[in-house]
Amino acid sequence: MNIRSIELRAEGINKYPAKQHARAVARKLAQPDGLIYLLGQYAFTIEDSDQAKTWRQRRYFYYCSGVDVPNCCLTYDISTDVLSLYIPEIKPERVLWEGRGPTIEEAENRYDVDSVYLNGQLFDHLDQWKKGSPTSIFYILHKNHRPVGKPFSKVDCEKLKRAIDLCRVIKDTHEIECMRRANEISAVAHTAVLRNIGRFKSEAQIQGIFEDACISIGAKQSYPVIAASGENAGTLHYAKNNEPLQGRQLVCLDAGAEFQCYTSDVTRTFPISGSWPSAEAKNIYCIVQMMQEHCIEGLGPGVKMYDLHVLAHKIAIAGLMALGILHNGTEAEIFEAGTSRGFYPHGLGHHLGLETHDVLDVPIMRYSMEDDPALSAPCKVDQPPLEEGMVITIEPGIYFSRYELNRAYLSSPVHSKYINREVLEDYWGVGGVRIEDDLLITANGYENLTKTPKGEAALDIIRKGSHSRYRWGE
Repeated sequence: MNIRSIELRAEGINKYPAKQHARAVARKLAQPDGLIYLLGQYAFTIEDSDQAKTWRQRRYFYYCSGVDVPNCCLTYDISTDVLSLYIPEIKPERVLWEGRGPTIEEAENRYDVDSVYLNGQLFDHLDQWKKGSPTSIFYILHKNHRPVGKPFSKVDCEKLKRAIDLCRVIKDTHEIECMRRANEISAVAHTAVLRNIGRFKSEAQIQGIFEDACISIGAKQSYPVIAASGENAGTLHYAKNNEPLQGRQLVCLDAGAEFQCYTSDVTRTFPISGSWPSAEAKNIYCIVQMMQEHCIEGLGPGVKMYDLHVLAHKIAIAGLMALGILHNGTEAEIFEAGTSRGFYPHGLGHHLGLETHDVLDVPIMRYSMEDDPALSAPCKVDQPPLEEGMVITIEPGIYFSRYELNRAYLSSPVHSKYINREVLEDYWGVGGVRIEDDLLITANGYENLTKTPKGEAALDIIRKGSHSRYRWGE
């Protein structure tokens, strides 16, 4: 897909369905009346500086407003079904420096709300609502979101977040389209990296071209780019991106574009040269590829991520035993001991949406932090099953973290007997392999939203790029 087609498609997305979302949240609250009050994110400067902090809209506010503008808030009156947006007053003396936000008329046309007011009118309107509904509940996300100097007889700061989370778990057609666009942009950016990786000297160049591609199409980053080469890929959330590529076997690139506040989360692992630098690197990649393919094939409504997570571990164990890295036990014994978590320490996937790790309070995988978190199971059997409309990631991996394996596994009598240290020495340079796609759960199974090349398709792009004069943006 070319850049121009993505730009044209972006123009065709309909108005964000804020009113539909507010009504859905009210239904989850199951009350005939009450007022929902949501704060947008205010703009701030860095401490001891006049430089602005990077601004990012509060996602709970955005879900019920579709407004990506600083210093706003909204109310939704459940009994009257009225969604009201409050925007900052335009300050003429600041327009020259900062530009201006929307006018009331512009906001009324742009957003799916019933009324638009200036922020200065909010307190008067809250007083009017309180007088007319003295026994109704005032819903806020957190205690510190209560309007200063405005006491309410009934304030609830617990139920609203849960209600919005339950709604956000199931995506509507607008949200799915935004996430589909985010994945399209991610595919363009990842492909730009593949076409140019043969010329790059450092991890920083990988990050630079990925961000360049996203920004050029009008997208942001869903999360900081992870461009981990060699042993750095054994650090799950590696963030430095500042080391040279020379002498490294693989790159694990975990990077996703954000489109209209909706995220993508895509990981690809590939050799820098376009061919496998070692049998060890290729073999680990093939195991992870098998883990992902089998888990994706098992997706559908009613399926539990726990079962797929276990499947991924069993495939990993079988593969590592075939390579001789794991030994001295059966697959079942190694699984029960938990030794495979030394090589695959994280969960199989997570919700995706307005956040990369979306709606954390409605998990499909629960992390147990009992004892040593490195040795605890990252998924519990009592988690709810997948439902139609969920968007999740499937991201298995195998890693060779010197620090973690030495700290928690090779020093443990429970685990060390199953790990062949001599064979393991040949795999440190692989670092880590992760492959991650974004999947929509459908009535009959799933739709893979991620179109980023992987496997042999990715290698083919690397090889062709190294023999061409291609440059990103040309």
